[in-house]
Amino acid sequence: MAEDFNSRVIREFRENDGKVGEPFTGLPMILVHHVGARSGTERVTPLRWFADGDSYVIVASKAGAPDNPAWYHNLKANPDTVVEVSDGTGGAETFQVRSTELTGADRDRVWTRIKDDNEVFAGYERKTDRTIPLLALTPR
Repeated sequence: MAEDFNSRVIREFRENDGKVGEPFTGLPMILVHHVGARSGTERVTPLRWFADGDSYVIVASKAGAPDNPAWYHNLKANPDTVVEVSDGTGGAETFQVRSTELTGADRDRVWTRIKDDNEVFAGYERKTDRTIPLLALTPR
């Protein structure tokens, strides 16, 4: 059976001390552990992260889909979790975080910075009518 995209990224991250290949070569990556809001099943999702003070901000873009990704709902239901983090150049750390959704001026400030530096996220925003949520993962 072929390895799916997320499984490949997770495997590369863990086998290469936080470094992964295309399309994320050299980019900051985070493996977010989350527990299913309904199922109670633990899952791991690889995502890009963006620094904001002491927090790691993740984007619930789902590539511009009309609904939020499952991991967003899981983190809203179970905000205390574990992450594996790398700056993309090697060296990964694992630690506990608390997830909180950025809102209002905080969200707008961070979202503008993300879009200005990453056209792909601006494209996702153009594809959907929903406000794309940003979650700050702050070490506990």
